[in-house]
Formats: sequence, C-alpha cells, structure tokens
Amino acid sequence: MENKQIEANNLKVIQDQLSHEALMNKKYSEYAGMCNDTQLKDLCNQACQVHKQNFNSLKSYLDSHQ
Repeated sequence: MENKQIEANNLKVIQDQLSHEALMNKKYSEYAGMCNDTQLKDLCNQACQVHKQNFNSLKSYLDSHQ
C-alpha cells in the first residue's frame, strides 16, 4: 500500500508556499487596480492569474495527499 502522507517538514514548505501565492495574488490584483497604464495593468493582471494558478495547483496537490 502506497503511503500518500506528506512529511511534516514538506507540509510546512507547501503551506508557506500557499500563503506566499495567496499574498502575491492579492498584491498583484491591488497593483492592477492602481495602474492607469493599460500595459502595466495587463501585466499585473497576468501575474495575478499566474499566482492564482500556482495556488490552485498546490492546493490540489495537498488535497490529493490527505
């Protein structure tokens, strides 16, 4: 039987990264709202989406190991 449990130290790293991705998503969303320049606003929105995707990928990985 395969053990799908994540070791405590690896779990901490993933949890820290989830927090980081959530924070970066929030920050880039706020930055996009502050931008008047269309290109800069688009760049911030793209970064926001990347961090959201990273968060969702990490969350899915974590959920699959519970």
